[in-house]
Amino acid sequence: MKKLSTFLLLNLLIVAAFAQNKIDAKTIIDKLNKGEAVSYQNAEITGDLDFTHLQNMQIEKGSKNNDDDDYKTYRSEVKSSIRFVNCRFTGPVLAYYSEQDKATYNADFKDDVIFENCVFEKESAFKYSQFEKNASFKQSKFNKEALFKYSKFATGPDFKNTTFEDAANFKYAKFPKGVTFEGATFKEEAVFKYADFSDGVRFTKTTFKGFSDFKYTKFSEPLELSDVSFSGDEDFKYAKVDGKNFSSYLLKNK
Repeated sequence: MKKLSTFLLLNLLIVAAFAQNKIDAKTIIDKLNKGEAVSYQNAEITGDLDFTHLQNMQIEKGSKNNDDDDYKTYRSEVKSSIRFVNCRFTGPVLAYYSEQDKATYNADFKDDVIFENCVFEKESAFKYSQFEKNASFKQSKFNKEALFKYSKFATGPDFKNTTFEDAANFKYAKFPKGVTFEGATFKEEAVFKYADFSDGVRFTKTTFKGFSDFKYTKFSEPLELSDVSFSGDEDFKYAKVDGKNFSSYLLKNK
């Protein structure tokens, strides 16, 4: 009887431990609204993690606000650092949201943004977001579209060994020195059209399985392309490396 009670107690403790690792996204938003740093490891984040409606949300300068029928743009600021390691997000992760013909909501990140070895089960949207410090998504997995269109990074973001199961959109994104996609896998469309790699990029051992759109992309040295693999169609039309034609650059550096 004593052994049975001990066994049941151990099982209850195990269940409780797993229950403690399930975090409601609202808890995270509450912390950010209080100015607290966010750090979780080995956790499951449930619900919509929406950074666009923080308490500091303001209407963007230049946005029309004299008439209820005018389209408005709102922006929130995530001022505290956020860190997720080995976490799973069961709902969408949003730093961008648009109400058609009504308003757009964006979020900027003033401190470190760390999503390492995480799984995004639903869509993730960082369109128009500005990352003012470190940003890392390395070894993470995006099961739905990863939207980084028009994103701006102050330091080179880390996408090393990241897997994109669905479309990855980095159109018009601006990348500084240190950006890496080394070992990343793009299983569907990868859009880098008009992206700006102002001080180099690492695509070493990167795999592109779907259509890869690098049309009008601006590259600069150092450009690391060793062991990159394209099994789908690709478009580098009008792409430049330090102002020179991309195809000419490849021929010269064979």
